[in-house]
Amino acid sequence: MSQFQSVDALQTALVGLDYLAHDGLAVALYLALARKRPLFLEGEAGVGKTQIAKTLAAMLNKPLIRLQCYEGLDINAAAYEWNYARQMVDIQAGKIADKGNTLFTETYLIARPLLQAIRPPSGIAPVLLIDELDRTDEAFEAYLLELLSDWQITIPELGQMTAEEPPVVIITSNRTREVHDALKRRCFYHWVDYPDFQQELDILNRRAPDAGADLKAQLVSFVQKLRQQNLFKAPGVAETIDWAQALVELNCVALDPQMVDSTMGVLLKYQDDIARIQGSEAARLLAEVQAELVTSSIAAR
Repeated sequence: MSQFQSVDALQTALVGLDYLAHDGLAVALYLALARKRPLFLEGEAGVGKTQIAKTLAAMLNKPLIRLQCYEGLDINAAAYEWNYARQMVDIQAGKIADKGNTLFTETYLIARPLLQAIRPPSGIAPVLLIDELDRTDEAFEAYLLELLSDWQITIPELGQMTAEEPPVVIITSNRTREVHDALKRRCFYHWVDYPDFQQELDILNRRAPDAGADLKAQLVSFVQKLRQQNLFKAPGVAETIDWAQALVELNCVALDPQMVDSTMGVLLKYQDDIARIQGSEAARLLAEVQAELVTSSIAAR
């Protein structure tokens, strides 16, 4: 059973650490904790997938072990490897022969993130973040199946290493490629979407409290409009927060076309996108934002 009595209790605990999880994500997370199942999160970059693992670790008072995935990631970097240098030194020193040891004992085993999650140095089952799994290949996915289904890793020279207590596992993907069904079946799944206007505004109220209310409303509305454009990479929530904090540093109290153009690199990370939006297009979007906010303000009176 989960240590939280309800989904609402879990959401309240997350809010206490400034993470606002909508109902769908909170339910998926609650079930993953209650059933001790990995949680597979897909979504665009910058929507808070990685942050949920960091927040969970702080909330549960557990260590966070992060495996950052990349092309070419193998078992030696992800799970374990043998300390060949130390083996050679001990062979030359006669230590192995004198003690009747073999070359392949835990003395010479170097634990990498996956094995550390199964046999944590602290003795406390950690939160294991397998970040951006879509960057790896199918062979690495297949290696994870044993871990995710049986909470164990098989080392040919030693046998099975099994977790006394399963780690909390969060797997993220930006969906640059499809992850195999065999891995997804071992997890609970949730698609993390961009927040709506009010949700994103609530996030800014917590993560950029120094920004004025009018400025936050303008920039959230502007970012939401940017996501509707045909961009190579739309700005995520992380970029919204960065932009708000940058505007505070610049003592900005309201958006204007010049300020939007000069800070566009905080929001957009590709020159083609910046070139497309800067200038007349940014001014047009900003004019729409300001008109809509004025209209909504009048309607609210």
